[in-house]
Amino acid sequence: MRILYYFALSSYIALIILTLLWEGWLAPAAHFPPGFWLALKSIPLLVPLFGLLHGKAYTYGWSSMLILFYFVEGTVLTVSHRQGPFALHSVLPYALLEILLCTIFFFSAVFYVRHTRRPR
Repeated sequence: MRILYYFALSSYIALIILTLLWEGWLAPAAHFPPGFWLALKSIPLLVPLFGLLHGKAYTYGWSSMLILFYFVEGTVLTVSHRQGPFALHSVLPYALLEILLCTIFFFSAVFYVRHTRRPR
């Protein structure tokens, strides 16, 4: 059970770091004020962080639904930029990494909640 907790928490923190780096420096969205997408994407990830750090199963449950928005964003960006170059300042590698981190968090969180809610 602790391994699920560590997988979920590390992938969630990695997603926060990815979002900050992606929208802050590596490939920020053009045609928007600086920091707009950074704030819009990173602030919702900070809301459940306290509960996740303390291992609250309820927080893991609802944050697994929150993470689906990031999964959808990564999927849409991957499909729309699949013809583009796979370069450092391209959106494609960050979108693929976002999908991977969301998938790891989702399944780890779901199985963590399932394991902690199981009657003994």
